[in-house]
Amino acid sequence: MTLPALALCAIVGMLPLRVLPMLPPGEWIVGGALMALLLLLRGPQALRYGCVTLLCLCWGLAMAHFTLAPIADLTGRHQLVEAVVRTTDGATTHTVTIVKAEGKWLPGGVNVTLYGSYLPAAPCPGQRWSLLLALRPVHGQLNEGGFDNQRHSLSQGKVLTGRVLRATALNTQCSLRGKYIASVTRALNGYAWRDVILALGFGERLNVSDSIKNLMRATGTAHLMAISGLHIALAGAIGWGMARLTQRVLPAQRIGHRLPLLLSLLMAAMYTWLAGANPPAVRTLLSLTICAATGLSGRRWHPWQIWLCCIGSIVIADPLAVLSDSLWLSAFAVAALIFWYQWMPFRPHTPCRPLRMLYGMVHLQAGITLLLLPLQISLFHGISTTSLVANMFAVPAITLISVPLILAGMVLHLLPLSGIEQAVWWLADRSLAVTFSTLEALPDGWLEVDQRWQWLALVPWLAIACWRLRLHVAVPFTAATMLASTLFPFLPRPAEKGWTVHMLDVGHGLALVIERHGRAMLYDTGGAWSGGDSGRQTIIPWLRWHHLTPEGVIVSHKHLDHRGGLASVLAAWPGLPVRSPMGWEGHSPCERGQTWRWQGLRFTALWPLPGHKQSGNNRSCVVRIDDGHQSVLLTGDIEADAELAMLKHHWQFMRADVIQVPHHGSRTSSGGALLGQVAGRVAIASVARYNAWHLPSKKVVERYRTRGYRWFDTAHAGQISVVFTAHGWQVRRYREQILPRWYHQWFGVPADSR
Repeated sequence: MTLPALALCAIVGMLPLRVLPMLPPGEWIVGGALMALLLLLRGPQALRYGCVTLLCLCWGLAMAHFTLAPIADLTGRHQLVEAVVRTTDGATTHTVTIVKAEGKWLPGGVNVTLYGSYLPAAPCPGQRWSLLLALRPVHGQLNEGGFDNQRHSLSQGKVLTGRVLRATALNTQCSLRGKYIASVTRALNGYAWRDVILALGFGERLNVSDSIKNLMRATGTAHLMAISGLHIALAGAIGWGMARLTQRVLPAQRIGHRLPLLLSLLMAAMYTWLAGANPPAVRTLLSLTICAATGLSGRRWHPWQIWLCCIGSIVIADPLAVLSDSLWLSAFAVAALIFWYQWMPFRPHTPCRPLRMLYGMVHLQAGITLLLLPLQISLFHGISTTSLVANMFAVPAITLISVPLILAGMVLHLLPLSGIEQAVWWLADRSLAVTFSTLEALPDGWLEVDQRWQWLALVPWLAIACWRLRLHVAVPFTAATMLASTLFPFLPRPAEKGWTVHMLDVGHGLALVIERHGRAMLYDTGGAWSGGDSGRQTIIPWLRWHHLTPEGVIVSHKHLDHRGGLASVLAAWPGLPVRSPMGWEGHSPCERGQTWRWQGLRFTALWPLPGHKQSGNNRSCVVRIDDGHQSVLLTGDIEADAELAMLKHHWQFMRADVIQVPHHGSRTSSGGALLGQVAGRVAIASVARYNAWHLPSKKVVERYRTRGYRWFDTAHAGQISVVFTAHGWQVRRYREQILPRWYHQWFGVPADSR
């Protein structure tokens, strides 16, 4: 079996980890591995590829179980541990490796991210601490098309987060890398682009401002900030160049191709360590090692064979890397380049060397821009219309000027040449200033698109294949049909008669979308926090990804966890009508007795009373929505006193099939009189798993269930969608139904709202 074939078996064997709804038991994995080994040794040759694939699958499943094991071992009670600091923002966020828990050594250590935790001494990488920790399993908000935090965390082997209850320093000495970074940071004080220099040099991106990140995202240059293939390959190229310069003074019999390759690998490995050995950097180093090994093998390898060997070695070394979007983005980018240069080779027809270089850059950037469209739309839900122009100057500027200057400064920092070092840092700082000022001069090129564009983005691939295979000549109708089929999602469709209520998973807060006929009505807009809000982070991307246009917003009351994203929503869709009980300028009132229609649905306001003097939760706008047969009651944060008053004035209109649980399931709401009068069948609650108020109340949940309601909450289910049709209704939950995956499970104890 050849290495490329083995690599292909490894890739195929690991891919089920992305789609399995649950992990099989350990006994099944052991049994499958033994059967595969037996057939591999004793079975027919025709089965060997299948046996190797099965072995790789068993290896990946075993590593998934191993990664999840600390959840059972370290959660449920406070843990006294010894831990080594790996990364830190210098304040409250730290990544540590637990090496000992309750006096027992942990083989390989367990990586944990600690939030909101100050340490008694200034933290830095390499310090060793005795910590009393409250640990909890990783948990993320889950919405269709949203960022999948749980999958991302598991792809990096991080299954626990926590906070520090008590800390005692065992060894406050920083690691060699930590001391070096701290020293370089002090040397860079006063430079405007210090944080970007540290990000490019060491991968320390925690302090890079959001404005810089957003600029690079909008211009399609965010890949330049990552310590990955480009920078590590550049370090390897420097090592290769140093070796070649050395060889110029050696006799001919001493000159060979091995020394430059080995020295380039050594330089790449040193830079990977210096950059914190983050997963993308380690994967790049592994790929460079495979490329060097193929070069030393003495045989000619096809680019696709090397590509397979690189991806195969990565997933064998780290099976959960198949969950990483960054791995597939890098792999897809390299595959796109191989495809582009094989199917659309660059053949300049000018003798002018500068023009050939310019044409070559345009050819390269055009290929990578066009062929990465499918993955860019799938991962980021948008495209950058200025990426081609931005990368034309940003890639050479940062790769050939800024990064070499930064690397030179890092080397000079080790030497007693402070004057030359400062001159190099100044040049690096000015080069970045010029690059980013040019990026800022470009128009805002980020274009958010919906999921229909995923198929249209395949047109460049299909068009190139049709042209090179001459399908447009041999089978023109088939080729035209194939290309035209990508437009199918854009064709108008008959209006659906049903409607859907989506409760988005926004943590502690509330955001619902009523969807009908491709239009949307919002009820509340989630929460807000320093530097962001649910509107910008969740609601707007969700609406655009699903090709929904909002036509109005109902805000239940003024508390920030219900109106936090309103400003962002109104900025995205200016002039959107808002209805609320707050009496704010531009808001239509929400008062008992009001009724209006939207897309054939009838909205009836049940609370508050006209002129009602109460404020806060008890002034929540309560709305009943019905289609004449089925109905939903939206209650905001109404509490028991207002519930009884509302029943007194409007009891005959309270019945509904579905109720949005008031006040996130707090014991101050959901009184028995309300539940009895509504007489519903489904209760949906918007709650965060680790909320400070331990919501929902166990008594409230039991009260609903005792009265015959089916209970669903976003902490357990993620996004909840209630679909109403002429034949009835159906509740769809993200974790169990919309996208059931083993990495979307609720990890840890069944009920946990710490």
